[in-house]
Amino acid sequence: MGGNCIFHIQIPHRQTVQGGADMTSLSRELVFLILQFLDEEKFKETVHKLEQESGYFFNMKYFEDQVQAGDWEEVERYLSGFTKVDDNRYSMKIFFEIRKQKYLEALDKQDRAKAVDILVKDLKVFSSFNEELFKEITQLLTLENFRENEQLSKYGESKSARNVMLMELKKLIEANPHFRDKLQFPGLKASRLRTLINQSLNWQHQLCKNPRPNPDIKTLFVDHTCAPPNGARAPTPSNNPLVGALPKGATFPIAPHGVNQLPFQPTGAPPASLGWMASPNPAAPHPAVAAGPVSLTPPPNAAAFLKRPRTPPSNGAAVDYQSADSEHLMRRIRTGQSDEVGYSGPHSMYSQDDLPKTVAKTLNQGSNVMSMDFHPQQQTILLVGTNVGDIAIWEVASREKLAQRTFKVWDISACSMPMQAALLKEPAVSVNRCIWSPDGQVLGVAFSKHVVHIYSYHGANDLRQHLEIDAHVGGVNDIAFSHPSKQLCIITCGDDKTIKVWDAAAGRKQYTFEGHEAPVYSVCPHHKESIQFIFSTAIDGKIKAWLYDLLGSRVDYDAPGLWCTTMAYSADGARLFSCGTSKEGESFLVEWNESEGAIKRTYSGFRKRSLGVVQFDTTKNRFLAAGDEFLIKFWDMDNTNILTTTEAEGGLPASPRLRFNKDGNLLAVTTNDNGIKILANSDGLRMIRMLESRAFEATRLPTDSKAPIVNMMPAVVNAPSSLSGGMDRTERLPPAVSMNGFNSIDSNRTADVKPRLLEDSTDKNKNWKLTEITDQVQCKSLRLPDAMHSSKVARLIYTNSGIAVLALASNALHKLWKWPRNERNPSGKSTTNIAPQMWQPASGIVMTNDISDTNPEEAVACIALSKNDSYVMSASGGKVSLFNMMTFKVMTTFMAPPPAATFLAFHPQDNNIIAIGMEDSTIQIYNVRVDEVKSKLKGHQKKITGLAFSHTLNMLVSSGADAQLCLWSIDGWEKRKSKYIQVQAGRSSPAVGDTRVQFHNDQVHLLVVHESQLAIYEASKLDRMRYWTPHDSLPAPISSAIYSCDSLLVFASFCDGAVGVFDAESLRPRCRIAPSAYLGSGINNVYPLVIASHPSEPNQFALGMTDGGIHVIEPSESEGKWGVGPPPDNGTVGSNPTLSSQGSEPAPR
Repeated sequence: MGGNCIFHIQIPHRQTVQGGADMTSLSRELVFLILQFLDEEKFKETVHKLEQESGYFFNMKYFEDQVQAGDWEEVERYLSGFTKVDDNRYSMKIFFEIRKQKYLEALDKQDRAKAVDILVKDLKVFSSFNEELFKEITQLLTLENFRENEQLSKYGESKSARNVMLMELKKLIEANPHFRDKLQFPGLKASRLRTLINQSLNWQHQLCKNPRPNPDIKTLFVDHTCAPPNGARAPTPSNNPLVGALPKGATFPIAPHGVNQLPFQPTGAPPASLGWMASPNPAAPHPAVAAGPVSLTPPPNAAAFLKRPRTPPSNGAAVDYQSADSEHLMRRIRTGQSDEVGYSGPHSMYSQDDLPKTVAKTLNQGSNVMSMDFHPQQQTILLVGTNVGDIAIWEVASREKLAQRTFKVWDISACSMPMQAALLKEPAVSVNRCIWSPDGQVLGVAFSKHVVHIYSYHGANDLRQHLEIDAHVGGVNDIAFSHPSKQLCIITCGDDKTIKVWDAAAGRKQYTFEGHEAPVYSVCPHHKESIQFIFSTAIDGKIKAWLYDLLGSRVDYDAPGLWCTTMAYSADGARLFSCGTSKEGESFLVEWNESEGAIKRTYSGFRKRSLGVVQFDTTKNRFLAAGDEFLIKFWDMDNTNILTTTEAEGGLPASPRLRFNKDGNLLAVTTNDNGIKILANSDGLRMIRMLESRAFEATRLPTDSKAPIVNMMPAVVNAPSSLSGGMDRTERLPPAVSMNGFNSIDSNRTADVKPRLLEDSTDKNKNWKLTEITDQVQCKSLRLPDAMHSSKVARLIYTNSGIAVLALASNALHKLWKWPRNERNPSGKSTTNIAPQMWQPASGIVMTNDISDTNPEEAVACIALSKNDSYVMSASGGKVSLFNMMTFKVMTTFMAPPPAATFLAFHPQDNNIIAIGMEDSTIQIYNVRVDEVKSKLKGHQKKITGLAFSHTLNMLVSSGADAQLCLWSIDGWEKRKSKYIQVQAGRSSPAVGDTRVQFHNDQVHLLVVHESQLAIYEASKLDRMRYWTPHDSLPAPISSAIYSCDSLLVFASFCDGAVGVFDAESLRPRCRIAPSAYLGSGINNVYPLVIASHPSEPNQFALGMTDGGIHVIEPSESEGKWGVGPPPDNGTVGSNPTLSSQGSEPAPR
């Protein structure tokens, strides 16, 4: 307050001494005032930073939140402001418990590399104090499940374990002298710092020589003085961040945070609060003026997402420009907040063995391969582009080249003069990039001269010209697909320094983005929630980002290496990576912090001078791969050091190109002899073997009528709850009346079949006979031991690991059988060779569902298992219960009836979201994490009996006791389509009764099960492709059915005790298993209510019986499989009157 003050009290400067901050009392109180101010102004990151740096106030709530979120780095950073590991025994115990928990969570996720890193870097420090304890912790690495250690047998999942640890930590912190007097914030009146400043301003005003009645105070940077009456006023500061307009009734209030701040300028590092795309066009400090019509300006939420204006214009009004969606989104991005509930996500199940490193196939393309892309649905189909302009489509399992096209201009008259001149001058053309559209129905090819070709793909060798676009002057360097307005668009970039967006239907240009000063090398379209955008990179190393508007680039950053860089997101879209090489040959693989536009981590392991531009790819939200030094190098996304490498048996170029398929079980790698090697992991090898076997059986099919091989992806996650529940029946339907005729399964292929081939096929049909298994010696079966009272089995599932079977009985009791791991069963997986044990925790707790006031025997049971087998969600007419599979304890209950839950299904991308089918015919989309119903879907007339998600189609299919199928969009939960299942011939009334659904591994085709029929549907249209009805040797109503783990077979149980094994593609029975084969003779009136398929053994299944028994069944050792498939149909009328390819029509309502 300078010389105008009557007296002046100086607050002493901060005195820093070893071991912490030592200030006078007033200085300490000033820190508390600043903390209160920061908290009131919502500077959340800054307030906790000051708490930690000053060491005056330990915010226990913030500490608890970070522990519960598992942000261990922040937990230790925050603690470091108050104590160190070796300060005292309390501090040592605090840090030990935190690091132990971090270690156990890494082990629980099977991330042994991370666990070892924690052991060496974080836990080794404690070995000098207790060496025996450190050795015991180290030995946990040798256990498949650390819960086998007796002291850890009751360890639950991450969420509950963190809560238990927190209670212990709070006691240690309260007892630790280093935290004395730091756990309570002083009692202050609200806005105490503002009050003090206002008092100071009032005092300054009283000291003015010429005080004015209504002073206009514009700054705190200098003491206030009122200008003389006839003097000019000082100019208003243009960027005052603190003081706004003076409201009525206040003296000198200080405005809230954010008034009149200038937006972040891209020449400096962006503040963390603004987001990685915070800056507007770097050429201007204010939002760019639209270059096109006003109508093209993006919606406010899109602008908020990319520009992130935290402050309004200079009118002083406190307005928040961000929409709730973009604010929530950017808050998640900034803090790294996970939407996961306590159970582990999918990547906790991954290990180094999941990487495809075994050479499974070698393809000879014949010219240098420039680009590759696997089909998004048929994951063994590979698109290849070469340096001579050729493209080819390969079926890698059979090594068959399905289609090939050489480069030629489709319509030279439509080409621009620069393009015609370029082709005349140098006719050689190379493929720069080839890529499938997200649904695999279209593919795009970018060539080194001007043009883009778009083909439509109709399966097998059916590749049709769709669009030829003269896209850029010079080379077209990259191509991608996106859905910015729910319509497919093509994105291209080129030597002319532009990015262009085209309508994929007609090829009309929609946008041209200009701003790069060098040829654009790559594009990466993406979306965050509803905000669609495009990243682009140029050969000068510049990275820019664009919304679908004409407002210019929102980002201008430098990529490491400043040359050729490509960008890619992880499969879940949560993490952004780039890989590039400098002109000097130095390569960089990095992860970006999107909230700051900064590099989060740089991966090491590249050679000093790469011999070419390094290519990379991502898979499973977990791994990165790059081709360098004649090798394929792999990284864990969370570790900067190389995880492993493979030379793929040699023959790779210096910088091989590579591409994962969608599931990450295959990796295509280029060779130096113009070929491609297909690397596979165990799932990929199994998938290829199955397709090879299928192709071999298909050799009997006439050449002209050969059907394309449908991709069968290996199942890594069991689909237990899809179909394996018995169908509640009020009355049994009589056997279906067979249809008198049918259309062929693929009638469009029959015209070219020659009579001689038809006769050969007819002979084979005559010779083929359904395999009948009637005796116990003809197959292997095992009834699981059960000393408890048996009640009929309502639901039955295998664990995803395949080592156990879980049954839910109609009396609401769960039973779990585990197979031992020993010399006779080294894998520990379920088998009929060894009897399992009924498993219970040491506590003796039994998993029993809440039954409320209902009779569980009459209730509809439902069950769903988490992906890592740690939790089971279950209901038997009462509340839905969440159980810990290790302790059998109830973690929580929810959804009290009425109505009761009748079916449960986890969302494929988010374990927190559960679709719950209800007794009142609705489907509730429930978020476990926030305990809230997000949507309620209405479309059925009776209870829900089946739910199945498709992550490929982004759809949910539901089925009900009304025999209706409904298709729902996952994005907005809108109902897209509905159909009743077709009634069989001879019945006029609509079908009734429980209907269940399960997706094929291709996530496109749907198995629909009703007591009167099995059917295969094309899910996106709900069109029935083929069906089978009970007749002949399998005449009884169907009680349950499910795909085998490889989706090559369908197992179906019947109400007379028989089991049928069907070919999944044709729905023709190949084997009938009589009840005597697994029950023995003399047992009547017992039949399977539910059937479950093993998650990795395609010929093993389990039956849950009406008498409470569980039977595991496998083919005999000598056979190894269930019968022989019938000869393929040639479209002859009447060859199988129970099959039809007619599309379904809704039944009368």
